[in-house]
Amino acid sequence: MTDNAFPQADRDAVYRAIAERRDMRHFSGGVVAPELLHRLLQAAHQAPSVGLMQPWRFIRISDRALRSQIQQLVEEERVRTAEALGERSDAFMKLKVEGIHDCAEVLVAALMDDRERHIFGRRTLPEMDLASLSCAIQNLWLAARVEGLGMGWVSLFEPQALADLLGLPPGAKPLAVLCLGPVTEFYPAPMLQLEGWTEPRPLSEMLYENVWGVSQ
Repeated sequence: MTDNAFPQADRDAVYRAIAERRDMRHFSGGVVAPELLHRLLQAAHQAPSVGLMQPWRFIRISDRALRSQIQQLVEEERVRTAEALGERSDAFMKLKVEGIHDCAEVLVAALMDDRERHIFGRRTLPEMDLASLSCAIQNLWLAARVEGLGMGWVSLFEPQALADLLGLPPGAKPLAVLCLGPVTEFYPAPMLQLEGWTEPRPLSEMLYENVWGVSQ
């Protein structure tokens, strides 16, 4: 342990939050108090970003009719995804892929417009804006977990259709529909694992040394 390390209890809490974070699809309604929602979004806003560009933009969806329109976009893409999956289409259609109508809060996370002017760290890797937004979403996810709230990342939508629905300016791009709120319980393991869709692979299969494909 270095001199800059947190106390053991704090370190344990961080690792526990990481281990118990789940992509939630089942919510129990309720509300998220305004001060708590602000605290969660502040945690997201403290994420690292390449060149300090802070490309994240969050849109809180408080209009129930607008929620329904977003849910319809998700449903349309769910059907298209099932068609693309071929022989696994029936199994996919049985999965619960979103909780838009059930959760307390819906947030849309988007990339800002006019990102081309940010060159620092993006000249050869322009997708680092997306990586930065993903860090903000992960911060939000972990903060929600320690507050006892579930969060689910929904990516089943046609980006331009959602952008048009929400009035995003040219160049901005929605990346996630985030369902947030109280849950009855957290899944003991990733939902897709519990549903038999797939199995997570161990770190040992993804860790190489010096060159690709050579394990430690």
